[in-house]
Amino acid sequence: MAGIDDLKSRLGIDDGLAGLGHNVFTAPVEELVKWARRRSLMPATFGLACCAIEMMATGTAHYDLARFGMETFRASPRQADLMIVAGRVSQKMAPVLRQIYDQMMEPKWVLSMGVCASSGGMFNNYAIVQGVDQVVPVDMYAPGCPPGPETLLHAILALHEKIRTGELTQRRAERGGGAAVDLAAHGVPRSGTAAR
Repeated sequence: MAGIDDLKSRLGIDDGLAGLGHNVFTAPVEELVKWARRRSLMPATFGLACCAIEMMATGTAHYDLARFGMETFRASPRQADLMIVAGRVSQKMAPVLRQIYDQMMEPKWVLSMGVCASSGGMFNNYAIVQGVDQVVPVDMYAPGCPPGPETLLHAILALHEKIRTGELTQRRAERGGGAAVDLAAHGVPRSGTAAR
């Protein structure tokens, strides 16, 4: 063992464990779970307008989402735990958005990307939902029209920090798991299936 340490010091190799005198990592299980969750977010794409172009640009090699554990966007909501709503949500799309959210496994998070998703934006009319938080609970907002990849990355990192501190899970435990939304107003019966 001393020979390996001597070789590492001569070659200038630092494995980051120099201060560790034993081979056992100890931490509360909750901390390990939060660490794993924030390092392995699997986003589901829900691109509805021009913000989706910026979301796709964020997935390119220049911004390297892989360093945050988000290598690929998931097409199936059952494999995703982060929904990025990018763009305006129409009244007809609201039940679809809620159905996709309901199909995601817990714990799940929602990021509202852009002014249109956050507040309806310049589309202040009867056909557009004036804020996606009326349909699903939103955990993080990325402002802009459209927000650039840097803004989306900043929102994702802020979401990572909220996951690390446990703030989101505490808030949901206090207020309940879902959004206070009357789905019948959007054409979805209480059973969760779409109206015919």
